[in-house]
Amino acid sequence: MTEPVPGIVLDTNIVLDLLVFQDPLTQPLRDALQAGQLRWIATPAMRDELERVLAYPQIAKRLAFYQLTPEMVLAARDAWVHTVDVAPKAPITCKDPDDQRFIDLAVAQRCLVLSKDHAVLCMAKRLLALGASARAAM
Repeated sequence: MTEPVPGIVLDTNIVLDLLVFQDPLTQPLRDALQAGQLRWIATPAMRDELERVLAYPQIAKRLAFYQLTPEMVLAARDAWVHTVDVAPKAPITCKDPDDQRFIDLAVAQRCLVLSKDHAVLCMAKRLLALGASARAAM
């Protein structure tokens, strides 16, 4: 019997680092996703947020610099993502309401959420108590 592939939730800034900025710190994540060692879990609302962020003027400039379009980034995201329904509200609340969806999903899926957001990272101990975790990098 094979072990299930661990799930991972990525906040929007990590997704940008991974798919737009090619941040070297995301290389272990990229390798794990490509090797099928991690399963990226997300909801349709998370995709909508990424689509909205890709239209921000400062991000549009970076897309042009890297010769990317929003459609290319979304297609790359969609190729890796396992889409699930929106998770129920977790028993803990994030200070930033925009980040609550990532917390909720990590708790529901009992998995790691990668984020650079302090509002998420400061919840690491509380997430562990609920079978999830939070980290800034792989």
